Amino acid sequence: MKKISLIVVLSGIGTAVLAAQQEAKAVTIPEPGIGLSVTEILVLTLLVFALVLLLVSVVLFKAFKVMAKEQLHPTPYKKYIPEPPLDYEEWLKTKKSKPGIWSKLLSLKPIEQEQELVIPHAYDGIHELNNPVPKWFNILFYGTMIFAAGYIYYYHIGEYGQKQDQEYETEMAKAAEDKRKFLAQSVNKVDENTVKIDKTLIANGKNVFMANCIACHGEHGQGLVGPNLTDEFWLHGGSINDIFKTIKYGVPAKGMVSWEKSMSSVNIAEVANYIVSLQGSHPANAKAPQGEKYEAKAATDTLKNESTPKK
Repeated sequence: MKKISLIVVLSGIGTAVLAAQQEAKAVTIPEPGIGLSVTEILVLTLLVFALVLLLVSVVLFKAFKVMAKEQLHPTPYKKYIPEPPLDYEEWLKTKKSKPGIWSKLLSLKPIEQEQELVIPHAYDGIHELNNPVPKWFNILFYGTMIFAAGYIYYYHIGEYGQKQDQEYETEMAKAAEDKRKFLAQSVNKVDENTVKIDKTLIANGKNVFMANCIACHGEHGQGLVGPNLTDEFWLHGGSINDIFKTIKYGVPAKGMVSWEKSMSSVNIAEVANYIVSLQGSHPANAKAPQGEKYEAKAATDTLKNESTPKK
């Protein structure tokens, strides 16, 4: 009856687990952190401190209670009288005690009960002890059988859960979605090292330029207080990276303010692309060239042609 009731209990636990798994079909990616606000963490800390304080108070109360009892009714002094020594068998009899938790888990029997475990038959004078399988092992054994039955029904018969190939497809879809979100966020993280020439940014860059830059560089980039942006001569470099860096950090010594806090990195990239598009436009009343002539470095193939015969 005990085994039958145990099987019924474990089957009920297995059914509850399967039901919980059915409700948790949609897997969500947990957010980093413990999910508690600062106020909730402080409240939990105060509760823990209160519990510790209560425990300390109980221990001190018991200690003071013992001290007060001893002062009211002191234990009379008794002269120590040594007990006579016992032989080994009598000493073993005094050591009988209840089995501990470890002995119960492993179904261990004390040495005094060894004669009760001896099986009647013997081989060449060798007797065998009747040591049954521990209860915890039987619980695990029958539990694995119940779990296996529930697993087969949930994944293969009822098809409530995803198999390995379906889980792979789900994980790949999640990875693609995470990649899309990451790329969408990384668009706004351009700097002077990663900025590239992109003609699709010129239109927005012109609007930003007209709103912020024409006071110093003119409506067409011809140069007023600031230098001419349409010729081949540059004071701080004429590459897309140099232009982005100049706009972002500015040149305070020459009156060029830093736009890092006023513009986003995307706006700076748009303005830089618009300025690059002004090269060779030759507007009217252009300011005289300033700085050094900039020549774009052409990419050269430095690989040797291995097919050429060596002399």
